[in-house]
Amino acid sequence: MRFVSWLVSYAVALAVAAWLIGGIWFLPRQGDWSEKIVPLLITAVILGAISSFVKPVLQLLSLPFIILTLGLFLLVINAAMLMLAGWLAQQLGVGFRVSGFWPALWGSLIITVVTWVVDGVLGED
Repeated sequence: MRFVSWLVSYAVALAVAAWLIGGIWFLPRQGDWSEKIVPLLITAVILGAISSFVKPVLQLLSLPFIILTLGLFLLVINAAMLMLAGWLAQQLGVGFRVSGFWPALWGSLIITVVTWVVDGVLGED
């Protein structure tokens, strides 16, 4: 059940980011959302896997460092993870694209907020 809620959390967050940010999209761009479900789920798994490897490293950083950077460090790391997920999805032929750093930065902020909300609704940690 934890995997399903984890997958739903990332999938919903990616869908919201793609809906709100012009530089993040699923292919075909003009297609129906039913055509984008498989790329959405595959990209959610990729982003979740990247995040699961990066989170332990980030937890090693002290809270004062994160406070001193006002959370900007975490936001940049999350943007880099989204760009890496986009690159991996492109290499695997999954229909997902991130056009650059700024869409990734805004997308990572949206993904962070949405996953936090979805995890709260689903009762995850």
